[in-house]
Amino acid sequence: MESYAVGVTAPPLLEETIGANLDRAVARVGDREALVECSTGRRWTYAQLLADVEACALGLYERGVRTGERVGIWAPNCAEWVLAQFATAKLGAILVNINPAYRTHELSYVLDQAGISVLLSAASFKTSDYRAMVAEVAPGRAALRSTIFIGDPEWDALLAAGRAADPSILAGVATTLAPSDPINIQYTSGTTGFPKGATLSHRNLLNNGYFVGEGCGYTEADRICIPVPYYHCFGMGMGNLGAVTHGATMVIPAPGFDPALTLRAVQEERCTSLYGVPTMFIAELALPNFADFDLSTLRTGIMAGSPCPVEVMKRVVSEMGMAEVTICYGMTETSPVSTQTGADDDLERRTATVGRVHPHLEVKVADPATGEPVPCGEPGELCTRGYSVMRGYWQEPDKTDEAIDAEGWMHTGDLATMDEQGYLNIVGRIKDMVIRGGENVYPREIEEFLYSHPDIVDAQVVGVPDEKYGEELMAWLQLRPGADPVTAASLREFCAGRLAHYKIPRYVKIVDEFPMTVTGKIRKIEMRRVAIDELGLHAAASARQA
Repeated sequence: MESYAVGVTAPPLLEETIGANLDRAVARVGDREALVECSTGRRWTYAQLLADVEACALGLYERGVRTGERVGIWAPNCAEWVLAQFATAKLGAILVNINPAYRTHELSYVLDQAGISVLLSAASFKTSDYRAMVAEVAPGRAALRSTIFIGDPEWDALLAAGRAADPSILAGVATTLAPSDPINIQYTSGTTGFPKGATLSHRNLLNNGYFVGEGCGYTEADRICIPVPYYHCFGMGMGNLGAVTHGATMVIPAPGFDPALTLRAVQEERCTSLYGVPTMFIAELALPNFADFDLSTLRTGIMAGSPCPVEVMKRVVSEMGMAEVTICYGMTETSPVSTQTGADDDLERRTATVGRVHPHLEVKVADPATGEPVPCGEPGELCTRGYSVMRGYWQEPDKTDEAIDAEGWMHTGDLATMDEQGYLNIVGRIKDMVIRGGENVYPREIEEFLYSHPDIVDAQVVGVPDEKYGEELMAWLQLRPGADPVTAASLREFCAGRLAHYKIPRYVKIVDEFPMTVTGKIRKIEMRRVAIDELGLHAAASARQA
């Protein structure tokens, strides 16, 4: 049996714009709470949210923003981010999400590459002085007309101008928009070179948010705690659009991730759903006062963004009460979700797989050399096709063609297996696979095993250069507080007889945290670079391989 699956076709795709969908939500649940910002206590009903969204949209229109123009947003999670997301959609302008961790070099690149005409920015956040960085890079930017800092009088003036403008303008603009129009550019964090701008449409984002919400069983009674960043699909797509397409409530626990503030938001706002990447859930479970939080309202949620450890998922189900928690798998270029576990899947499948293909999509596990599906159970490259696949990388057709083949398949670069029921398991990145002495080793398998060690909280395994075997394995470990040190020798003893000898890590490094992107993806290329330096493996790294 081949590793190929196609999703169901009911309910049908939403063939409307994001703005039209928001209008429908307001007509249906206008008096219900739409948005809560915990750090300020501000709250919006759906009707109030629409009024402020339209004020923001008309304010931008008064500033000269038109359909197809790029509007950048550079800010941590805040209510204004939500307003900007829906306001630009109302105008048909393309919102460009800028990573809050960027500095001047990356900001300059994105401003120029996307041709941003108006930049909406926070003034500062943590150690980032956005105002100073904008002042440094804005002069000389050909496209950039103006920057508006959130919280400044100019932001208030933007909304005031919008409230005074003719509301029929937006109705006129709406008649010119189509679901296939580009609406968002998200820069993917590449491991080499500059990031690429994945260009997504109304149809891409709206439907993906909708079907993720369907997978979680959302209704207008749900309240979704969203600690994941808005600049990524997880926050603004699966979070905001997952909520609005079901009339549910968006809860912003804090501008940036804080495990205690996240659980406090769940408790105080009586959230029914909680999102997070695995490292977020690990941090929440590790809080010394974890047991003091009342999480009894939680029903569901999503763990995604990077491989989800089975043991962590089981603890989320048993200790956080998220009996219907789901795992989603995807990538920015696919809006982002391609597969999701179901609430009715058994515990094993809900904790040890990334589920089955989403509605209206196709997936296959293919031989990277031929593109043909491999037999069930064999590893290959996961590819996906359907409405969720991006329009392309902004102004980079060659790179688009490298990622999306002539038949419309998006090549993810992830290694996966599919069973005969269509459940998928991610076994690693094609580039992360370690070849030790001719044996293919998938770090994910070893990481899952290391979670069974009583003193290990989190584990990441990378391949490092070795003159004899080509590559050897190194385990980076986070230990529970008060644990005895784990050494290479003691880990080898723990693994002996339970893992094949070639899968046992030769090197061990104890860390407090892993290098990672803002979205929680582990930067294994950085771990490998550090390991080469610390272990003195430069000679092995430079050795030529056949």
